[in-house]
Amino acid sequence: MLLAPSLVILAVLMLWPLARVFDLSFQDYGLRQLTRGESNYIGLGNYSEVVSSSYLWTVVLPNTVGFAVTCVVLTVALGTLVALLLNRLGTVWRVICLASIMVAWAVPAITSTYVWVFLFDPQYGLVADTLGSMGLIEVGAVNWFTARLGFYAIAALNIVHHGFPFIAVTILAGLLTVPKELYEAAELDGAGAWRRFWKITVPVLKPVFAVVTILSTIWDFKVFTQIYLMPGGNGGNAEVFNLGVWSYVQSFGQGRYGLGSAIAVLLTLVLLVITVVYMRTLFKEDEL
Repeated sequence: MLLAPSLVILAVLMLWPLARVFDLSFQDYGLRQLTRGESNYIGLGNYSEVVSSSYLWTVVLPNTVGFAVTCVVLTVALGTLVALLLNRLGTVWRVICLASIMVAWAVPAITSTYVWVFLFDPQYGLVADTLGSMGLIEVGAVNWFTARLGFYAIAALNIVHHGFPFIAVTILAGLLTVPKELYEAAELDGAGAWRRFWKITVPVLKPVFAVVTILSTIWDFKVFTQIYLMPGGNGGNAEVFNLGVWSYVQSFGQGRYGLGSAIAVLLTLVLLVITVVYMRTLFKEDEL
């Protein structure tokens, strides 16, 4: 009974929109249906169109999966390195460094995206100006946002920069629980830093690594803001769409709300599968 008010609010704000999107995914729903309040059910037509589209398999899905995998690997790797560094610092410097990196995590996604866009601006950006002063490129002649690889490389820098503080703090919390006697015994036995990391740190913190990896995967699969706000990401360059942006453009850019809803449902199903894996990992934490 105490949870009932919160559950009602969640049902209104989340369950009803989800149910509505799921219902729209079975309709040929456009501007006409929207203005007239009509329904036009076509069964699995939208799903068939999405799955049979070569654009899904050659552009959108590779962008979504490749980008997510790259960001997860880089974010977890950088977060782990930073956590190991913080673990070796004294209390004062650890607090200073933690406060510094948490600024990157606290900055809104919109703000950080515009910062990275400005840094890589072909004409006035710091990167172009620096490379131009070194004679490596001609300022204004190279636009990294038009190429698919360059676009996602900048987006990956944005995501990794924004996401590694959470990974670092989480892994640091785990490192502080590892008994120092284990490292001291391994060092006496002649084990180097690399061997101590793989034989002690990784096995002990395996549940922590599993959780942060799955959480990062969920977040990076559904990235929207960082892609949409970059030049070309809002519809100007179809080669850089991921599932989230493709769904949005189909719905609000082309008025095909049924097709956009079907894409959103497919993305939701992918995230649900990842969430199930995440929950099973939590429940089996002791077994890991």
